[in-house]
Amino acid sequence: MYLKHLSLTNFRSLTRLDMELPRRVVLLVGSNAQGKTSVLEAIYFLAAFTSLQTHVDRQIVNFHEAKNPLAVTRLVADYQRNKTKQRIEARLILEPSGVNGQRLRKEILQNGVKKQVSDVMGNFNAVIFVPQMSQIIEGGPDERRRYLNLALAQTVATYARLLSDYHQALTQRNALLKALGERGGNSDQLQVWDEALVRLGAQIILHRIQAVQEIERFASRIHHELTRGTEVLRLAYEPSYDPLPKPEMQLGLKLDTPIDRSGLKLGEIQEGFLARLKGLRNEEIARGVTTIGPHRDDLRFIINRADVSDYGSRGQMRTTLLALKLAEVEWMQERTGEWPVILLDEVMAELDIHRRADLLKYVGKSEQVLFTTTDLSLFTPEFVEQAEIWDVSGGVVTPRR
Repeated sequence: MYLKHLSLTNFRSLTRLDMELPRRVVLLVGSNAQGKTSVLEAIYFLAAFTSLQTHVDRQIVNFHEAKNPLAVTRLVADYQRNKTKQRIEARLILEPSGVNGQRLRKEILQNGVKKQVSDVMGNFNAVIFVPQMSQIIEGGPDERRRYLNLALAQTVATYARLLSDYHQALTQRNALLKALGERGGNSDQLQVWDEALVRLGAQIILHRIQAVQEIERFASRIHHELTRGTEVLRLAYEPSYDPLPKPEMQLGLKLDTPIDRSGLKLGEIQEGFLARLKGLRNEEIARGVTTIGPHRDDLRFIINRADVSDYGSRGQMRTTLLALKLAEVEWMQERTGEWPVILLDEVMAELDIHRRADLLKYVGKSEQVLFTTTDLSLFTPEFVEQAEIWDVSGGVVTPRR
């Protein structure tokens, strides 16, 4: 899979951009705050329909354009997948609402036909690595859940819809819990939302179990190679509703080794999840919130039996994150049969000379890779010679002749 053409209108500082992309490595070169990262962010937005820089879509609308009563940001990509040319388009429309207000409307088109986001996720795949991604390891569980959700939504056709339906059911259940706590009533009203939450949540749990197990297979090997065999990386998925009990003497404690949940079946997860919700019913009515489910899951990274987020050095965190993102690339290729487009923002500046060489070796297998950099000397002369170089300045991208 690779991009053939990218067109952007009023995306952040890029008021207008049209570019043909080669089926190889592209190096976007320029000083800071010139628009290099925005190019990568736009490409990733067309894969995930969300930004890794912000959770608020209106912030990616060009600042000057957003001052107009009607503002439109448009992203269009032509790409090749399975030898077939495809087009994906996203429109962010700021339009008048109420008195002196604006509302944002998002439109997604696949080959010219309007679609729901959940219906087009996975048609175009990209893996992005930006420095801020250290939050996957250092941040809270919500950052790690977001990472898992975005990866799975690009590889499992039904996952985005499952997740959307789950959160709708969760919202309805929480509203009913709060009403029962404040005004009383028959708690049997929760049964319909319990069943919906269990039906959807169990499928999400099963997908996450499988994905973490598969990604770990790649990440452990890559991490072992990056550390020259000195460290062993494990990934530990921790569902808030755990179908398997923790070993004795470990209750309430973090485990230093992951639990193998690969043998679990959908039916037994659903049965146990439903029973647990019923057991928590009175407590959850009192609190007015659902306390277990995929919305409270976590993912941990363990090196030599120590939690990286708690005990890892800065270097170990960077190496873990690099191994994770490279594993995501290989896992996505295995799952879909297509290499995703790889987007790397100032990654070389974060790595020592050995890790740089390792990274260039790994990405060499992919069809299309885009790097941003302020310094071409971070790349080997041989790598630069084979790449296409584009200069970025003031939101303008110019191929270097």
